[in-house]
Amino acid sequence: MTTQTYIKSRKHGAAAAAPKAGLVAATAIAVLGMPALAQNAPAPTVTLKEVTVEAPRETGYEPSQLSSPKFTQPLVNTTQTISVVKEQVMKEQGATTLTEALRNVPGVGTFYAGENGNTSTGDAIYMRGFDTSSSIYVDGVRDVGALSRDVFNTDQVEVTKGPAGTDYGRSAPTGAINMVTKQPNMTDSFGGSLGFGSGSYKRTTIDLNRSLSHDNGTAFRLNAMVQDAGVAGRDEVKNDRWGLAPSFAFGLNTDTRVFLNLLHVKQSNVPDGGVLTLGLPGYSAPDRSNYPGYRSFLNSASRVDSSNFYGTASDHDDVTADMATLRLEHDIAPGTTVRNTTRWGQTKQNYLLSAFMATGYSQNATTGAWTPGSLLTPNPADPSTWTMSRNINTKDQVNRILTNQTNLTTAFATGSIKHSLSTGLELTREEQTNYGLATTGVVPTVSIYHPDSSVSLPSYARNGADSKGTTDTVALYAFDTLQFNDQWQANMGLRWDHYKTKYNAMAVCTATSTTQPCGTNPAGTVVPTTSDGLQASGNLVSWKAGLLYKPAPNGSVYVNYALSQQPPGGSNFALSAAANNAGNPNMAPQKAKTAEVGTKWELMDKRMLLTGALFRTEITNEIVTDSDGTVSQTGKKTVQGLELGATGQITPAWGVTAGYTIQNTKVDTGANVAQDGSSGLTYTPKNALSLWSSYQFSSGLAVGGGARYASGLKRGTDGAVGTPNFTESYWVFDALASYRINKNVDIQLNLYNLFNKRYVAAINKSGYRYFPGIPRSARVTANFSF
Repeated sequence: MTTQTYIKSRKHGAAAAAPKAGLVAATAIAVLGMPALAQNAPAPTVTLKEVTVEAPRETGYEPSQLSSPKFTQPLVNTTQTISVVKEQVMKEQGATTLTEALRNVPGVGTFYAGENGNTSTGDAIYMRGFDTSSSIYVDGVRDVGALSRDVFNTDQVEVTKGPAGTDYGRSAPTGAINMVTKQPNMTDSFGGSLGFGSGSYKRTTIDLNRSLSHDNGTAFRLNAMVQDAGVAGRDEVKNDRWGLAPSFAFGLNTDTRVFLNLLHVKQSNVPDGGVLTLGLPGYSAPDRSNYPGYRSFLNSASRVDSSNFYGTASDHDDVTADMATLRLEHDIAPGTTVRNTTRWGQTKQNYLLSAFMATGYSQNATTGAWTPGSLLTPNPADPSTWTMSRNINTKDQVNRILTNQTNLTTAFATGSIKHSLSTGLELTREEQTNYGLATTGVVPTVSIYHPDSSVSLPSYARNGADSKGTTDTVALYAFDTLQFNDQWQANMGLRWDHYKTKYNAMAVCTATSTTQPCGTNPAGTVVPTTSDGLQASGNLVSWKAGLLYKPAPNGSVYVNYALSQQPPGGSNFALSAAANNAGNPNMAPQKAKTAEVGTKWELMDKRMLLTGALFRTEITNEIVTDSDGTVSQTGKKTVQGLELGATGQITPAWGVTAGYTIQNTKVDTGANVAQDGSSGLTYTPKNALSLWSSYQFSSGLAVGGGARYASGLKRGTDGAVGTPNFTESYWVFDALASYRINKNVDIQLNLYNLFNKRYVAAINKSGYRYFPGIPRSARVTANFSF
């Protein structure tokens, strides 16, 4: 049997970069020519009396309504902690990805760098102690696949804290993230940006909107982006991508509206495998009796340069994401609207990372003898001779989703009680295919202090050991806000999901004997065979109930309780026959229950929203393996704490967004998950703060800045010895200055990490490697609008 080999060079992205800017520019020029065809005949000239209109300047920070029709009330009357990051804030901060936008939400971020040699890819986001990367949505529909999501077509990011199962179906136990896309409107406008910065950062965006027919309410919008960028403070790492998001709207000023949204994003990145933790605080190598110098030379080793890249010329992360959405809206009567959304989405990822495993020395369980591990030290006295072994970490994955969602919103009264009802039906199929890959040849080692990235990895190719998981879901839901009088109201939600997950994997055949278990084809050749398919199905009932009291028209005090569930295979489409695996079809769904008491107040003529809440989440049905090997679902984890928030305009020219959270986490029942032996959850800062503010002067000058704080993280439990069990807390300060040259152009300067703080942004489970925070860096952006 012939095997086709495949090697990619990091240079492949450069060749494709040249036409990208031209592609977007040509598209923009072509669309700019559309008004000649789309404009109606010129109207007769009419001379009108001059009218002067004065309005307060707005900074773009004002509290906004949530996009989902499932939330029938404004934020001040919503009985749940929800953070909204608006486009203006992302623009001022120079945020280009979802991960960067979420820096405005305290305690939410990419704190986890992966397990052992496997590096987390895409938006590996943790929130309130749990992985939330499978609970990311675009306009209310789950966005599948591991990619770093760009915000060039994003109007705002909505972060729902606490169980979100009633709103979205199966989801992470502590919340969900929804990206709201930009839509066409009846205003003619053209804007964009051109930016340069540290780390060879280059980026161009355009945002074009055209009203094609005022009579029919037809409009077109195009958002596009091209980026060719490295990462400040990191050698070789690249984030190259381009994207197009055309959208059409029909009937904007009528009772029936149609929206068609398309998205195509192409990423050609060089992934980051992290930096060795050698020399970091907390690194403490143990004694080795037959290697007496081991402890002394490792503990006294200098810190590795945080710019070191331990990859090779073969490393790549290629992602293609496509999405098509058709949404229809019809106003049946005043206050009653029906909506139908159909979405097809696909994400393809081809990924290779030459990861390293610095395991030092290992001890034989039988003889007790110590032998060199993957951290090789030919001469302990000469650090220049220290090397590490590399592993090949690959992924060839395709995710698809097809969904149709129908929603009805209406308002009515039963006696003296007013109702705001939102109900609907959702039909969804999601699937994930992982193609098995095999490598041949010797993987080169890498110097710890002077890595060489010019080498290439051995070839690899698909070997037939594929796996495929699908989940079909039928869901019914209803939300109702019952307003009893001007002071009291109740928010209720109920959702029923019927799910069916199927998972098949192909066995890998390594035996050369004809009697091996993988099977043979008619010619007698050993071939992979399909393993017995696993299947899980059932019904999930999620609900939430809140009671709200308004002591004043601009404020509320509330209590809320919610339940959401995550079935086996619900987060990764993979089922397992292992008895101690949460993906075992015989396991009950994981449950998350959250109680919340909070208050919200609108100030400054409703331009400012202040929020505060106490919360407690209990996650049950966790897997526990007793000392006798018995497996049960008696495990329980809790997250409780306080969250404070403020967003809006202090004055018409002064905007602010701020948040603080304190989170106490605990494994109540079951094995500890933190390496330091404590009962707290990993990758979760106990204290976190985020602040950003800007002020616009009448002269056209604007200044701003912000601060972020995160207390230390605990890493996961495994057999790693001597590596850091924790990361240290850190403060990071950023600044902004911009000047409006004229009504069409302004120049923006962003300075990041003003005091050049060295910090650990994420650490992996074993503590062998970490992602360093971005050092002091700068970006200059020219923004234009017409």
